[in-house]
Amino acid sequence: MSAIIESQNLNLFYGDFQALYDINLAFEPNEITALIGPSGCGKSTFLRSLNRMNDLIDGVKIQGKILFQGNDIYAPHVDLVELRSQIGMVFQQPNPFPFSVYDNVSFGLKLAGIKDKAQIDAAVERSLKQAAIWDEVKDKLHQNALSFSGGQQQRICIARVLAVSPEVILMDEPTSALDPISSAKVEETMLELKEQYTIITVTHNLAQAGRISDRTAFFNAGKIVEFDKTKKMFLKPAKQETADYLAGKFG
Repeated sequence: MSAIIESQNLNLFYGDFQALYDINLAFEPNEITALIGPSGCGKSTFLRSLNRMNDLIDGVKIQGKILFQGNDIYAPHVDLVELRSQIGMVFQQPNPFPFSVYDNVSFGLKLAGIKDKAQIDAAVERSLKQAAIWDEVKDKLHQNALSFSGGQQQRICIARVLAVSPEVILMDEPTSALDPISSAKVEETMLELKEQYTIITVTHNLAQAGRISDRTAFFNAGKIVEFDKTKKMFLKPAKQETADYLAGKFG
């Protein structure tokens, strides 16, 4: 199976500080990959480089390649709006826009120039169902998204990403701001979504990585220490550094 997205010898600098060193990772379609490692190890920086969110930071310099469906996303002609619709992002803190559920979920479609109300209505319903939030909001589509609980807001944000039919969904600690019940609902949603999407998620929660991911990449000090099937890594890590991290000896 060929990778849907991969990094090749990726180095990233914030000014003079090197945050990532020669990252080579390939992500298979319809899998969840967890990125784990101690704070400041480069996992979120790497995640944000996969849809060029780091472009928004002054002084960032990138060497190497990131290929999405075989094309270099850092090539000069790349349309960033199009790229970020294909590689969507869900953030740590739920960040719905301060307007209705319907307007949140339809935002990207309208941005793309879609005006057909029936088409937008269908996409909103489909996305909210996929994000496992439809039953909770179907009678409240015109209520402000900020009036819902944190867990509901996060699933509304997932629906907003899904509405534009991405190929890849990036998630930066999507449950860290949520209570355990809401976290479990988001995890269930992620497991259902991988049937149709490729998901790459940063998590500090090793139990969560063990529950939901097919593969895990362990980062430390800006480098990949180990990348393998999650069960194999968690039960029999190849590197002592990985074993120590998984045992809670640092991080």
